[in-house]
Amino acid sequence: MAVVADLVEQGQGMVVARGGRGGKGNARFASATHQAPRIAETGQKGEEYKLVLDLKLLSDVGVVGLPNVGKSTLLRAVSRARPKVAGYPFTTLEPCLGVVEVGYDSFVVAEIPGLIEQAHEGAGLGLEFLRHIERTRVVVHLLDGSRADPRADLETVNREMEAFDPTLLEKRQIVAVNKLDLPEVRAQREVLRRAFAGRDGGPYFVSAATGEGVSELIGAMAAALQEEESKGAGQREVPVLRLEPRRSRFTVSKVGGGFRVAGDQPVALVEMLGLESDEARAEVMRRLARMGVVAALRRAGVQPGGRVWFGEVEMEWEG
Repeated sequence: MAVVADLVEQGQGMVVARGGRGGKGNARFASATHQAPRIAETGQKGEEYKLVLDLKLLSDVGVVGLPNVGKSTLLRAVSRARPKVAGYPFTTLEPCLGVVEVGYDSFVVAEIPGLIEQAHEGAGLGLEFLRHIERTRVVVHLLDGSRADPRADLETVNREMEAFDPTLLEKRQIVAVNKLDLPEVRAQREVLRRAFAGRDGGPYFVSAATGEGVSELIGAMAAALQEEESKGAGQREVPVLRLEPRRSRFTVSKVGGGFRVAGDQPVALVEMLGLESDEARAEVMRRLARMGVVAALRRAGVQPGGRVWFGEVEMEWEG
């Protein structure tokens, strides 16, 4: 499925289908010598497309991790968001947003619902969740320190992110180990610190339930965002405006058993004015002659009685 547009800025838009030109009533064709014309234009048919719209949340920081590691509790601790918190996996079924205030600045944190193995293939609604990470600038890996192998949990989530979109691993990552309030996690603190040594950003040890270590994690998020913003400031491209090349007003080509005229003006003329009456056909021929279409068709070899197509309208040539 081809991507038509990717709208990421406020106020950004794109025209994906244009409406047809409006028709003119018979009063517009009146003249001093022809005061009661019996011709009128119909509205031109507009374009039609079927689109699939995919919403991706815009956030500065995305909190990812396996189900039930405390992402919702952490979002409650760092912001005023109130996602549902419960002691079973997949409590959160859709991403939640929270605004974190640091002094006079603020940033948006998104809680990405739990990811499991094969999430990139849709397991556990993984495809519904993974796409929201594409919009984040910094990723926080939240790990459950009470699990048997938190490092393996981190690698599981990273594999799913890479399988969905390899560029996700290029984002700045911060590792946070949760549930420091549990004695077994506190006892393993130094072991876990060594296990994640060398990784960019962390590990930070927090208790989302009690708030311990949360302020340090918030500071790390803010610092990482500031660094990413400073990198992006030097990489911004200056927009260059270029004029579109001039296009021919129409083209005439031979097709099986006749000729086809392509071009917005002549096609719209025939489609809107119609060929139902002698008066309408005469008006069409007059305008086609002024556009140069009649001369072009004659040069191409059209003969009286030949078939000429203007868009979806077939016309028997009379000139």
